[in-house]
Amino acid sequence: MAKTLFITGASSGIGAATARAAAGDGWNVALFARSADKLSELAGELGDRALVVTGDATNIDDLQQAVARTADRFGGIDAAFANAGRGLDKPGTEAGDLDDIRGMIDLNVMGVILTARAVLPQLRKTKGTLVMTGSAAGRRHIAGSIYGATKWFVHGYAGNLAEEMREWGGRCSVVAPGMVDTAFFDKGAPDKLQPEDVAAAVLHMISAPERAAIREIFLMPQS
Repeated sequence: MAKTLFITGASSGIGAATARAAAGDGWNVALFARSADKLSELAGELGDRALVVTGDATNIDDLQQAVARTADRFGGIDAAFANAGRGLDKPGTEAGDLDDIRGMIDLNVMGVILTARAVLPQLRKTKGTLVMTGSAAGRRHIAGSIYGATKWFVHGYAGNLAEEMREWGGRCSVVAPGMVDTAFFDKGAPDKLQPEDVAAAVLHMISAPERAAIREIFLMPQS
């Protein structure tokens, strides 16, 4: 029976690349994001292995309903990828827009917590793996970066949750890339990491044998 991966932020970039990689490796994939059109287009590409579950990663009701639909469709959830996140239109504690800052923190911090809250009951049944998208920005200090601080949270939370999940056989991991060629960067970054590179790391973590808990994969572009 095929295993199932639940992905937030699945409509583009790293999330979409991970969905393609997982489906190509025989996984069922539940695609969660706000953009129904983009998700439907991706699901059309992936075929019967894909399920579209639209919603907001900062809304616990949306997440719980999506998780329930996924488990009902595929019989359970073996792994989840808390990938949804964003940066700021204008960075800086003094210069940044406060509503923008609040929105980013809500998604990058609460969105990860809520995703974990929604999927953990299913992962406990399968002794599954939860992967979170961290960042190189969460492993070093960057002048004034509030975005980076949210990723420091992700790294700390993932480590703490890993200690909790291991009590019942589950695993929690962080994939921490440097610059990736996604829409996150307005002008792109074609000479840096590609979303497929990050997707391969996620697949490695969720496919590892039960004896191996890969807590973090830190990826940096060579150039």
